[in-house]
Amino acid sequence: MCRYFSPYSDHRRANPPTRRGVEGWEIKDPHPLSPVDFFIPGVSVVGGFSICSSPRLLEQERMIELAVKYTNHPPALWIHNQCTLDSEVAMRVGGEFFFDPQPADASRNLVLIAGGVGINPLLSILRHAADLHRERANKGHGYEIGTIRLFYSAKNTSELLFKKNILDLVNEFPEKIACSLHVTKQTTQISADLKPYITEGRITEKEIRCHISKETLFYICGPPPMTDFFSKELESNHIPKEHIYFEKWW
Repeated sequence: MCRYFSPYSDHRRANPPTRRGVEGWEIKDPHPLSPVDFFIPGVSVVGGFSICSSPRLLEQERMIELAVKYTNHPPALWIHNQCTLDSEVAMRVGGEFFFDPQPADASRNLVLIAGGVGINPLLSILRHAADLHRERANKGHGYEIGTIRLFYSAKNTSELLFKKNILDLVNEFPEKIACSLHVTKQTTQISADLKPYITEGRITEKEIRCHISKETLFYICGPPPMTDFFSKELESNHIPKEHIYFEKWW
C-alpha cells in the first residue's frame, strides 16, 4: 500500500509511492538525486529517502517529492500509517550523489542504471534534464544537456515504478531521452504500450558498453551486487572514476 498527498488538498492515490508537500521547509537548492535524512518526532530511527522530483518543483511550488516504499522500517511505517497533512518533520539534504550542471559546463551524455527502487533518485535526473532542455529551447540559452539513456530493471512490469512518468519524458523528448526497461521474472502478458521498451532478462554489460564515451557520465543506483558489478565493469573499460557515480542503500 502506498499513499500520496499534496499540502493544498487531501487528494490521495495509490501509485506512485510518493510523499509530496513540504511548504514551509527551508531546503536551499537541493540537487537532483540528493539523498534526504528524515527526522520524525517520536521516532528514534532516522529515515533515508530520495528526492525524485526536479529542483524546479521546489523553485516554483515550494514542494519536493520523496519516494517511500512501504516496509517495516520505522520511518517508512510512520509515513504510510501515521503521517497526515499537518505533520511536521525535520530534513537534512546533502551527499555527493547528484547531477547539477552549470550553464557554461560542457554538454554531457548520461547513462542511468537503476535496479528496483533505485529508480527513485534517478527519476530526479530525468525530470531535471527535461527542465533544462525546455529552458534552453524556450530561452535560447542555459545548459545544453546531451543524450540520456535509462536502463531500469525490476522483477516484473508492476514493479517498474514511475513507468508512465518515464515514458512521458521519452515521448516528449525522443531525440534526447531513451529507456530500456528490463524484467527478470515476468509471469503475465506485457501490455502493448510497454512492449516496445521491455527486454526480458537482466541489464547486461554489453548494453552499457555500447554507450561508453568520454562525454558520458554514469549514475548507478540499486542493490549492492548490481552497483558493484557495473561500477567495476565501467572501470575495466577505462571510464574515469570521476565519471562514475553510485549509491548503495541496502
